Formats: sequence, C-alpha cells, structure tokens
Amino acid sequence: MSVRCEKRKPRRLERLARVGGNAAVFNRRQANSVQRLAELGEEERLRLALAASGDVVYDWTPSDGRIAWSSDPSAHLGVGELAHYESDATFHRLIDHDAVEARLRLALTPPADGGTFRIEYLMHGAGAPVWVEDCGVCLVGQNGQTERVVGTVRNITERKQREAHLEWAASYDEMTGHLNRMRLRERLAQNLEMKAAAEREPAAYCVAAIDDLAVINETYGFDVADEVIVAIGRRLADAVGPNGVVGRTAGNKFGLILERCTAENMAERAAALREVVRARVVPTRGGAVSVSVSVGAVALPQEARNSQEAMARAEEALDRAKAHGRDNYAAYSHSPQRESLRKRTVAIGDQIITALSENRVVLAYQSIVDAKTSEAIAHECLVRISRPEGQVIAAGDFIPVAEQLGLVRRLDRRVLELSIAALKKYRGARLSLNVSGMTASDRPTLEAFVAYLEQHTDVVPRLIVELTETAALIDIEESMRFVSRVRAMGAKVAIDDFGAGYTSFRNLQALKVDMVKIDGSFVKGMADSRDNQIFVRTLVDLAKNFNLETVAEWVSDPREVDILRAFGVDYLQGFYFSKPEIQEPWTN
Repeated sequence: MSVRCEKRKPRRLERLARVGGNAAVFNRRQANSVQRLAELGEEERLRLALAASGDVVYDWTPSDGRIAWSSDPSAHLGVGELAHYESDATFHRLIDHDAVEARLRLALTPPADGGTFRIEYLMHGAGAPVWVEDCGVCLVGQNGQTERVVGTVRNITERKQREAHLEWAASYDEMTGHLNRMRLRERLAQNLEMKAAAEREPAAYCVAAIDDLAVINETYGFDVADEVIVAIGRRLADAVGPNGVVGRTAGNKFGLILERCTAENMAERAAALREVVRARVVPTRGGAVSVSVSVGAVALPQEARNSQEAMARAEEALDRAKAHGRDNYAAYSHSPQRESLRKRTVAIGDQIITALSENRVVLAYQSIVDAKTSEAIAHECLVRISRPEGQVIAAGDFIPVAEQLGLVRRLDRRVLELSIAALKKYRGARLSLNVSGMTASDRPTLEAFVAYLEQHTDVVPRLIVELTETAALIDIEESMRFVSRVRAMGAKVAIDDFGAGYTSFRNLQALKVDMVKIDGSFVKGMADSRDNQIFVRTLVDLAKNFNLETVAEWVSDPREVDILRAFGVDYLQGFYFSKPEIQEPWTN
C-alpha cells in the first residue's frame, strides 16, 4: 500500500462523519472503515499517524552517510529536492553551519547507553528559510559508536513566527512599533543606573502628548486618529535621532529619552519636538489634520532617582504645560509645596480606596423642606468617610482628590447603592443623590447607573437624581437620554447648582427635568445683596415659566427664608433648617 493511499483513509473517515441521512448506512460504512484500519499492520498505522501529524521519519547510518525517509521530506519541509536528503552530506548543506556541528555532536557522541536529542535549526533553499524541529534517538554499537540514528523532522516555521511575534509584542506597541510603556521604563531604569555608576553626559526624559486627540476622534473618526498617532510617533523618533529612545506610554502620549540633554537646553529640545510636529499637517485618508503636542520634561539624573519617579515627574510637568493650553512646555522642578500636596493626594486616595473596600463610605442626610410649612419632604444624600476610630470626614476634604484620581465614579456608585438600600429599608423615605460630572460624562458609567436603577424599580419613584448644570451640558444629547430613562422609571431629575453654569433656555427645555436647585452662592447673604436678590428672582421666574419646581440651597438666615418664600420658591435647604447628619432622620 502506497503512502498516498494511506493518507487518504483519515480524510475518508472525516467525510463519513459529516454525512447525514440514513443512520444505518452511516454506521455500516463507519464500521467497515474502522475494520479496514484495524487490519493494517502496526507499521502502516504508525505511518498514517505520522503523515497526519506532519512528521517525517528518517533512518540515518553515519558510517556510510545514507538517510532513508518514510516519505519525501522536501514535500513536507518545502526546502530542496529529494536528492538533497539522501545523504548526510547533501542534507547538511541545507542547514546553517553551527546547526550542523550541533547536530553531529548530539547524534555522534551520545552517552554509552545511547540517548535522545532535540534540536531546532534553519534550513535554506531557493525560497524563504524554514524552521525545523529534529528529534532523534541514537543507537550505539558494542564499540561505543553510534551505528544508527532514528528520528523525525517537522516544519515548525509557523510556530516560530508566532513565538517571534509574541516576543516582539511583549516589548513594542503594536500600532506604532515603538517601545511599550514597560520596556520604555526598563530602558529609563538602565539609563539612570549607568548615570549613577559613572560620570555620564546628562539626559532628559520627556512626555509628549498629542493635543485634543478626542476632538480628532470625534471629527474624523478613530481610524484617522490612529493614523495621526502613528505619524506623530515617527516624527518624534526622527527628531530624537538614533541615540534617542521613543516609547508609547498611553493612547495619546509618547515617552522620549533624550541623550546629551542638559537641564539648561531641555526647553530648546522640547521646542524642536513641538516644531517638528506642528510644522506640517498630517496627511490621512480623512484629509489633512493639523496636530500639535504639549511636552513635559525632567532632567536626569538630578531630578529623578529612579524610572518610576522620572515618569511621574515628567507627567506632572506635562499637566502644568497643558494647563496653559495647546502646544506648551513645562519642566519639572522640585517644589516642597507641590511634593507635600502630592503626598497628601496619594494619602487621601489610599484612604478613599480603603474606605470603599472596608464599607466605611457612609451617607449624611440633609433635609429639603417645604417652603410654606418647613416640613421635610426629602433628604439629600451627602457622601462621607467614616474613620476606623469613629471620626467622619466631610466630602470637601476628599471629593476634589477623588475627582483628580478618577475615584469619584466609584463613590457615586457606592452612594447609589446605599441610597437604594435605605429606600428599601424605610418605605417612608424620599432621597436625593448627586451624579458627579465625571460620571455624567462617561457613557459606560451612566449605563451602569441606569442598569442598577432598573434592578430596583420598586423604590426608584422615591428618588431624586441631581445633575450639576455644568455636567449636564458636557454632552447634552447623552444627558437628555439619561434624564428620559431615569424619569421613565418614576424618579425625578433636578439640575443642581442652577445659575452657576451656562444653561440656555433651549437646553433647559430639552433636558425635561423636574426641578432646579438654585446655587447656594447666590442665596447665602442675599438679604444684604440686592444684586443677588434680583438674580435669584430671575432664576425662580425662569423655572416657573418652564413649570419646574425650585429648591434654594445654603439657606442660613430667617431673612433669606422670608425673601425666598416671597419669590415663590417651592423648597428650601440649608443649615437654618438642618445640618447633614449621619443618623437616619426617619428613625428619630
């Protein structure tokens, strides 16, 4: 039976396995095929299995150099012709010289009792090189010499290519081809170690961020934005030259190590980087795009002891550069005040994370009263952190840090969970909670917020959701969808800090909210400020024209109460009526 016929049998079985129709016919054919396979000799079955695996068996006798093969190896390996494989001399001509020496050493000098070997090598022919895995066993004669070597060869080019790609991907950013953040940090660490070990020329580490990449995404689409990122990476790499190092550290950011760069000429080098970016528009499939970058830099090694510190300080400098607008530059300089603030920020961030994990985020409740009767109609939920020793931290001491570190979304979620739990526990409670600007501007977070409400629709009608005026306008269409979905479940929606932002008549009408909360900065002290009185009266009249209920915040004086009642404000909130308390008010 020829090898070609033997290789057909497994394919016949596969075809039979896919055949539908009469089960009896199928079972009979399957039984016949299995029987025929069983009738084959052990050697034939082994050859079938080897052919299916892609392995080719060889039998090599080193004494005369002849090699016998189970099938044509050139067809499996794609290198050379059959004649190249008939002797070890011609076969070894296809292999790298170092690999030949290693193969001969492993095969011809085995241990006294024989032995096995495994080696990988490149084979060369007219086409592309092919990687081969060669596994063999050495049969040693009485004289201690290898008499025969029996083994298999297999084409492993695809596996080697996958391994090479994975190795490359572990070090490089797939989109731009520059170092990824981890490898860039390693190179930065090596740079700092060398500078610490010997007298070296100074260097700098810079972070260059593409300005307004989100705008490019929205205007041209993500594909064009990706083209921009790749093009800017190339320009920066050209600018730093062969001695510089470039890596992509974030979506719109590149980290650069600038050799031979002193603290004095960092600004000049950064200016050159910014100029090479803005000098020419970036041609893309969506058209020409004008791009600029902002740069933050830190001098090495005097301003950073390690790679983590260098990267953090360059980012800090970048934030200061971006605070002044597009296409700006700032260098890190040590500041005791800034360092103290940074440490405080880190400490408060740790405190927030720990409080969330230990369920020490709690609610304080402040009443919202009817302006006519002064009776509480609802309570606003204000977030607090309870220390292990019992002290309570007010929101003003940690919310700014939470916003800076991106933790405010997690706090919003926890406040929502606590509010819903309180509504379920106390049927007479009615609560109002705030949605921060970061939550309001992030679609996945808003979707999760709505999804949670949808799980508890039985208590949602006793809930008031407050959006700040500024947050509502970040994405007016998204805010409209959010308000519509929340109101459809029975909750009321309020615009918080009304008057502090820039809500137009059209936006106020489009949002379709239920009430507005007049910003407390206009209420506090209004008894002694005619301007504030006029402004608040205007806001109240505006809300009435839209049939919106009104809440005046920060009410602290009986004269303010009288004025607000005269203006027709519906509800009042402030220290004059109650301070925020941890104790649940409906349990008194």
